[in-house]
Amino acid sequence: MQLQARGFVEVRSRRGWYVVEPSFEEARETYAARRVIEPGMLRDAGTPLQAAIRKLRQHVADERKAVASANAATRSVLLADFHVCLAECLGNRFLTAMMIDLSAKTTLVSALYQSQTQARDSSDDHAAIVAALAEGDTAKAEKLMRAHIDTLAARLDETLANSGTSRDRVRAALTPTAA
Repeated sequence: MQLQARGFVEVRSRRGWYVVEPSFEEARETYAARRVIEPGMLRDAGTPLQAAIRKLRQHVADERKAVASANAATRSVLLADFHVCLAECLGNRFLTAMMIDLSAKTTLVSALYQSQTQARDSSDDHAAIVAALAEGDTAKAEKLMRAHIDTLAARLDETLANSGTSRDRVRAALTPTAA
């Protein structure tokens, strides 16, 4: 019931549960919220512990493996989860809960429309943010995060201009690839 209340699934009488495909407008609003929250989260980060930096670096390494595998669903989940992992490492459970919801809203859009090159670029952005945090430069990390989210939002607008949504794209994006 929580998934339905949060807008992730819908229940159809006598038909079952269905994942809600986010609209472009909803995705835009989600990126706008992330643009406000995530740079501020980094601004207030202070100097993270080395254990947090190690965890974030490992997450980026996992992202890179997923990007190289060309599995859109796996890479989209890991790329979105970076933002949740970051909030967890910063130790704020309320920000973590918000990032879980916001990232979930954009994961499906990414799985549908993000190219492998764009995914690699996102992972590179994440690595640069982690490097700035490791240097203790939260202002740089904040600036990099804002640029990262702006890039994601701009790509969404490009996608909207070039294509519509369809159930076939959802199925194709979420179908596992043969190893």
